[in-house]
Amino acid sequence: MAQHRLPVGIHPVRRPRIGQIEFLNCLPLSWGLGRTGRLLGLQMTVASPDRLNEALVTGQLDISPISAFEFLRHADDLTAFAGIAVGCDGPVMSCLIISKVAVENLDGATIALGNTSRTSVQLARLLLREVVGVSCRYVNWAPDLESMLQVGSAAVIIGDSALHAAEEGARKGYFVYDLGQMWREWTGLPFVFAVFAARKEYLDRNPEIVSSVRHDLLAARDVALTEIDEICKEVAVWETIGEATLRQYYTAALDFSFDERQRRGLMEFVHRVGGNEAGFASDMTFEVLETDL
Repeated sequence: MAQHRLPVGIHPVRRPRIGQIEFLNCLPLSWGLGRTGRLLGLQMTVASPDRLNEALVTGQLDISPISAFEFLRHADDLTAFAGIAVGCDGPVMSCLIISKVAVENLDGATIALGNTSRTSVQLARLLLREVVGVSCRYVNWAPDLESMLQVGSAAVIIGDSALHAAEEGARKGYFVYDLGQMWREWTGLPFVFAVFAARKEYLDRNPEIVSSVRHDLLAARDVALTEIDEICKEVAVWETIGEATLRQYYTAALDFSFDERQRRGLMEFVHRVGGNEAGFASDMTFEVLETDL
């Protein structure tokens, strides 16, 4: 594969500051960046989604994945990358409601919300209200299933914690609901949990660099998906999650694209949650970087 390089004469003062989600869902992108040789050209910050959200919004990062909800709230300052996101088109496996009772019996109950992501908790609240038809009390909590179910009747848990908690919850007889599956059954559309975006001010000053990074991320994703068996084998050495589960997660659950159908899914989310309380209008639009500059 030919390596995509910056145009001759471009000498950035510093490497672009890039965010990377510390969860397993984005590990293939790190693998791919390493395999393509582009990792060394990036100043990488690996952190939880909530920390990356803040860092991109406040200008501590130039480019980063950002939760879809926070992207929509700050769309005036950000441009999303076409072709790449973190989402699903059915069960996602890592964004769950785990409940001590069936969800239809949660009316008036307390729900513990994991405090590392805004999008998943907004989606859970929307589904419980509009699909299940229950009104709940919500508290933010650290993403630990046992302690979450001590303070509430159910927990909304995401990321690696959810992958581990699904098995624990099923073993203990809890009810396990997949947010991606619930959304797909309700709307018939994919759900986008996070987009990759650049700060507009950085894009305006460095269009070639941003275009190069977008190209590198797409190439990294494609390389990783062709080597997913090797990735799963390596990850299973230091994770308690088995190769088969990882393979299902990466190849059947997660969707790393952001094309027309995924955008329709995101706009459906906009229409359903937008308003004064959300911080963005239900008819808002956002900018997407479609092609190399």
